[in-house]
Amino acid sequence: MSSNPLRHAFARMGGRDPHEKHRAATPLELFFDLTFVIAFGVAGSQFAHEIAEAHFVEGLMAFSFAMFAVIWAWINFTWFASAYDTDDWVFRVVTMVQIVGVLILTMGIEPMFHSIVEGRHVDNRVIVAGYVIMRLALVTQWIRASRQDPARRQTCLRYAKYLALVQLGWIAVLVVDTDVATTFLLVIPLVALEMATPYAAERDERTPWHAHHIAERYGLLAIIALGECLIGAIETLRAIVANHGWSVDAALVGFGGTALAFGMWWVYFMLPAGRALHLRRHRSFLFGYGHIPIFAAIAATGAGLHVAAYYIDHEAHISAAAAVASIAVPVAVFKLALTWLYSTMMGPDRTVIAVAAGIMVVLAGAVAMAALGASVPVCMLVMVLGLAASIVIDERRGAERLHTALQRLEAGTTAPQP
Repeated sequence: MSSNPLRHAFARMGGRDPHEKHRAATPLELFFDLTFVIAFGVAGSQFAHEIAEAHFVEGLMAFSFAMFAVIWAWINFTWFASAYDTDDWVFRVVTMVQIVGVLILTMGIEPMFHSIVEGRHVDNRVIVAGYVIMRLALVTQWIRASRQDPARRQTCLRYAKYLALVQLGWIAVLVVDTDVATTFLLVIPLVALEMATPYAAERDERTPWHAHHIAERYGLLAIIALGECLIGAIETLRAIVANHGWSVDAALVGFGGTALAFGMWWVYFMLPAGRALHLRRHRSFLFGYGHIPIFAAIAATGAGLHVAAYYIDHEAHISAAAAVASIAVPVAVFKLALTWLYSTMMGPDRTVIAVAAGIMVVLAGAVAMAALGASVPVCMLVMVLGLAASIVIDERRGAERLHTALQRLEAGTTAPQP
């Protein structure tokens, strides 16, 4: 044991070992993730409300903006912490400042939704304020790393410089008082610059992130997002029981919502992300960015289940087909994005692609059934059965193919599987 009476005394930020054994998420990282439970919940609830009111375009625009802001904030912290987490008192205090920034950002999600629906301008003042706080803390961390990790000094300084410059761009957009369409046109290049920052900063010397640690962190955020699906399932069940009491429909809704969340969890963890990322570190940007639509789709599925609750509660101004589509579309995006990620990390697999195509057909069929008069609970059951069938096929036929794909990666080849 250390003789230092202060357990978390100041430590040098020299970079973690990217091959460190038994590297796992820290309690601080888990605490940081809890703030995103709130952010996902607020964004999902607002999205569900706008969809139920038939504000499809406005709701999707606001939800996309909120999801990028929330997920990108998490990505920024996660990759830095994987490389430079010292867990000393300085790192902990600066991380607490970032947590405060996330909470402030979350408070800005609802007014941002309302402003876009009203159509006058985008009220992102609170969101940007939260980002300013987070960015000041993160830039401070990068500057500290640049001083204590001489081998990667220029990389760390580029991160600090680029993050600060892009943040000034967000503040400039905030100052410009214009309509929603123009604001989004101004936002697009800023989003591109945000996503270009890690690539530009690490062009010479890469930060020492840990593949298995990153994979675990992404898996934990997926689980947090799936929590929103479970909340949506309970809300849907509560609505149908309150209106009609316990019935077959109530049982189908409770089972369907929970089974969808469970099925998406099962499908997500079919990819051996840690091992694949370790073997293909050069695909780190694709792995990190490819998760943005996956996380957003999971949160949107939870919102869709909330929409189903509104519909069953007779509080939605949409058709049954639209209510079912609010669940089916994000599940489709989730499956397609995950299939692309699998192909990117493991190499193309015809069975995986064929299963994804089959899921698209089932999801489209569920929406068509609702349009023809089938009840929402029955359509949810159809989606669950389609997802379950895909899992059975993957489990029965995918294990050997996955093993072969990993062997090819270890051998340095990525030839498509027959």
